[in-house]
Amino acid sequence: QVQLVESGGGLVQAGGSLRLSCAASGRTFSRYVMGWFRQAPGKEREFVAAISWSGGSTYYGDSVKGRFTISRDKGKNTAYLQMNSLKPEDTAVYYCAADSDPYYRGYDRSPDYWGQGTQVTVSS
Repeated sequence: QVQLVESGGGLVQAGGSLRLSCAASGRTFSRYVMGWFRQAPGKEREFVAAISWSGGSTYYGDSVKGRFTISRDKGKNTAYLQMNSLKPEDTAVYYCAADSDPYYRGYDRSPDYWGQGTQVTVSS
């Protein structure tokens, strides 16, 4: 069982940056693929990024490639999403996710665990 708590959301102007954090409970953090999803009002939840157990492989949704970076710190049981060059269309609730399948890539099915989400609002 994994519990995920997001933080770092807020209001930012277009072109700005934010870093989201996801603190995970449990001693097996390193054995979970970590990911981020987002959901804007009236839209379906969208895959944003995922990172492998080791941190050596990362995967991104097309809309954020080149702007967002996912990372993880095993010592702190925390995953991060660095968001740069933010656009108004990035406005959404961002959810942290974890999955025990080492081959999970984030874009093919829902993960095992979800966080409660953090709001990101980008003003124009």
